[in-house]
Amino acid sequence: MNVELYWLLPAVAGLGAFFLFLGWYVASRVSQNKISVAEQRAREIAEAAGKEAEHIKKEKLLEVKDEWFRKKQEHEKELNRQRNKISAREKQLQEKEESVNGRFEILNKKESVLKQGEQRIQEAETQLQQRLERIDQIVAEQTERLERVSGLSRDDARTLLIENMTSDAKLQAAQQLKEIRDEMKTTAKKEAQRVILQAIQRTASDHSVETTVSVLNLASEDMKGRIIGREGRNIRAFEAATGIDVIVDDTPEAVILSGFDPFRREVARLALETLMADGRIHPARIEEVVEKVRKDLEEEIFRVGENTLLDVGIHNVHNEIKKLVGKMKFRSSYGQNLLQHSVEVGWLCGIMAAELDLDPKIATRAGLLHDIGKTLDRNIEGPHALLGMELAKKFREHPIIINAIGSHHDDIPMESPYAPLVQAADAISGARPGARRESLEGYVKRLEKLENIATGFEGVAKTYAIQAGREVRVMVEHDRIDDMLADQLANDIAEKIQNEMEYPGQIKVTVIREKRSIAYAK
Repeated sequence: MNVELYWLLPAVAGLGAFFLFLGWYVASRVSQNKISVAEQRAREIAEAAGKEAEHIKKEKLLEVKDEWFRKKQEHEKELNRQRNKISAREKQLQEKEESVNGRFEILNKKESVLKQGEQRIQEAETQLQQRLERIDQIVAEQTERLERVSGLSRDDARTLLIENMTSDAKLQAAQQLKEIRDEMKTTAKKEAQRVILQAIQRTASDHSVETTVSVLNLASEDMKGRIIGREGRNIRAFEAATGIDVIVDDTPEAVILSGFDPFRREVARLALETLMADGRIHPARIEEVVEKVRKDLEEEIFRVGENTLLDVGIHNVHNEIKKLVGKMKFRSSYGQNLLQHSVEVGWLCGIMAAELDLDPKIATRAGLLHDIGKTLDRNIEGPHALLGMELAKKFREHPIIINAIGSHHDDIPMESPYAPLVQAADAISGARPGARRESLEGYVKRLEKLENIATGFEGVAKTYAIQAGREVRVMVEHDRIDDMLADQLANDIAEKIQNEMEYPGQIKVTVIREKRSIAYAK
């Protein structure tokens, strides 16, 4: 039994080794198959990833190309806008150059006239010197002749000589006294010039003459058609609501707003910008936006006045004064902006007062408020200096300031040294080259008179002078003026303008009668 078991053990061991080898072989083949499948799967994933990456790459390239094209278009638009700005600036520079050349020619003419005057003075001085020498010679001859004829004694001659010497001494003393007085006047004049020059240098600022047009840039040329509207109804409604002439010409992406009243022109500019941004441009919307902009601008006037007073260091001012100071921004005097002019006069007065040991705050306040009378309604008659003085009294300003305002054009006597300071500063600010233009003031007065003549007729609601005074548009009340009376009213206004005004060319009178019926569906 043991012998049989002994022989079975090697057989069992060999059989176990066979099965172990068989298991290892099978496992090895299975592993190789899995590796082959995994490698095949990895190759498929890599190919799919490559295709996906190529697709994403193409999409990104398309996006980059689109973005580049859009940026290119924006750059071209910006470049065109800059070119338009440069063209406008070049035109302004050309106009300024022409103005400077004209002034240069005037200065040359004045210099020539001055040289001729100096030459005539020199010739007169030479003739005068020759005559004085001749007079001295005649006096000497007459003295010798008198000595021979008179036969005076030595004592008489001595007495006469002493009297002559005394007379000469008195004459010399009088001449020296005159020279001393002239020197004192010259010194005083130089000191005054020093104070004024120092004030001017410390407040040096640029000046530009106010124009009667504003240029409004458009987003595109298509906007011009929307502004005009069907058969021109939008532009007519806008001009009737604002009193400003809208000029649509060949200027690229721009329209021109023309009117003599800066406040109306600013209302028109802001209203048109609002309408273009909103996109709804029709007569009803135009009237709504214009009225809203007008109210907002009146609020802005108060803020401008308040900020101006703070900038120049003036406090404790009545609210009505603040509002009137803000109105100066939309007023001009001979083409010079009234607010800029008044602020400059205030600074000049303050600096000169400090140099003369006066109170700079009082001087600055008087200078800033000296033209406050120009902000009143233009229908109020009277010199603006006296009107401003009455305003200052009403709002309890200092008596020195009241007198300085009323006397800066010599309408009343000056009562303090601050009054001549205001007068001098006003003259300095207005006399600088390019600060004022006389023709603009006359132009504005002519347009105001044109509007006032039309307003004086019964049934007239509003009047607007447009086209640089070549046309006046009259809005009448439809329930008081019918079509027949409208024709007669146009003829009457034209006849009155012809009789009472002087103007170049001709003036067109347009009477507009409009009836609106409005109902709401609820």
